[in-house]
Amino acid sequence: MEFRHLGNSGFKISEITYGNWLTHGSQIENDTAFACVRAAIDAGITTFDTADVYANTAAETVLGEALKGERRQSVEIFTKVFGPTGPKGHNDTGLSRKHILESIDGSLSRLQTDYVDLYQAHRFDFFTPLEETFQAFADIVRAGKALYIGVSEWTADQLRAGAALAKEHNIQLISNQPEYSALWRVIEEEVVPASKEVGISQIVWSPIAQGVLTGKYKPGAALPEGSRATDDKGGADMVKRWLQDDVLTRVQNLKPIADELGLSLAQLAVAWVLQNDNVATAIIGASRPEQVHENVKASGVKIPAEALAKIDEVLGDAVGRDASETAKRSPKAREA
Repeated sequence: MEFRHLGNSGFKISEITYGNWLTHGSQIENDTAFACVRAAIDAGITTFDTADVYANTAAETVLGEALKGERRQSVEIFTKVFGPTGPKGHNDTGLSRKHILESIDGSLSRLQTDYVDLYQAHRFDFFTPLEETFQAFADIVRAGKALYIGVSEWTADQLRAGAALAKEHNIQLISNQPEYSALWRVIEEEVVPASKEVGISQIVWSPIAQGVLTGKYKPGAALPEGSRATDDKGGADMVKRWLQDDVLTRVQNLKPIADELGLSLAQLAVAWVLQNDNVATAIIGASRPEQVHENVKASGVKIPAEALAKIDEVLGDAVGRDASETAKRSPKAREA
């Protein structure tokens, strides 16, 4: 396992992060979840990402149990705040001071830790002054409940504004967590340049495009039994945009490139995002320990320039590049 600095900080994380969105507390049983976390640790992964909203807090609870007994200083635990949890009352969502300060205490209790290494704003809040949000984050950092602050799916302008306030409050905003894969590159035009400008790294989710870049979905074929595309708890909704024969055919045409590099398609996909020097880590999920063992082999892989060019040629216009897509990720109306 190789390690990278997160933003312009001295904080280092494993370049493969284990994440438990859509799995822990939802798709898989706890025993399997514990086995996947154990596999991650055995493979050298030290960084774990979750959120209070995943499985309505259950994912944090499962991760806390799974990491119990590990030396706290040897792992990095990330969680997030924004989405509604609990009864979803009128103050149970967003980035208000009330919601942030109450949410961090709930997360720490479920994760069975005194602090998180990174506390992230899960989305941008259009209904709370940014100053209020960053004052609350600053208070959490000074209370020792979080070491660093991050955000998720923020636009370039939002990142610049957040970085300015973080500097004013003498706290470190060091990360953004966007979706990024060989099929979804919307951060490249605006978000990445702005992040480099203000000292922020990307913690990227869905590097294998919800499993599509593994090649397991074949054009014209039935969906694999037990795959995310057949999951009625949210997984199917996330993957359906890629399930077009043209996209699936292009993915199959990546196999000769992967074979030439001695990689599986999944390993190629994870390694691809790590070629971007603004990406600090790629988040992988797993429903079986074997998936962890396979994907972690992407760490340290260097893809030659000619192979990267071939990937671009094969995927062609199937790639999403519209920078305006990032702004659509943060809700313009209250969920609660």
